[in-house]
Amino acid sequence: MIPRRWRRPLEVLLLAGVIFGLHGYQTRDVVRGPAPAFEVRLLDGSVVKLRDYRGRPLLLQFWATWCPVCRLETGSIEAIARDHQVLTIALDDMSAAELERWMEQEGLSYPVALDGNGQLARRYGVKGVPSIIIVDAEGNIRFVEVGYTTQAGLRIRLWWAGWRA
Repeated sequence: MIPRRWRRPLEVLLLAGVIFGLHGYQTRDVVRGPAPAFEVRLLDGSVVKLRDYRGRPLLLQFWATWCPVCRLETGSIEAIARDHQVLTIALDDMSAAELERWMEQEGLSYPVALDGNGQLARRYGVKGVPSIIIVDAEGNIRFVEVGYTTQAGLRIRLWWAGWRA
């Protein structure tokens, strides 16, 4: 029998273990270390490369319009894009014009590239959405999150990635 005074701390430790275990399982295939180079076309027609974001941390988000959790994060991503480098990769099977209309309807203006065939997501090892990868100023992956993440949590990770550089 476990003494009563140890029950609550053990429950907290068990919960923390489950949370960290789940996080590890969800992010097990995501690339670590140097971020894979890429070149993508944004909805506005411009082309960007990973190296264009060097010098400051980058929030790289993989998402989809059909994902309810992704839709919960759109406000946070929009706000963060005003202060930080953000690139989002939409994993939707639609045309760029259709996605651009969806973005306008939702009142969103952050940079988006369409990865309908999932090629870039596979290179990064992304298997679920939303997935957020924080890349530091030198191009190294510092944080990986799958699922909902608060705006404060994302801002702290971006700050930490910039401070550690």
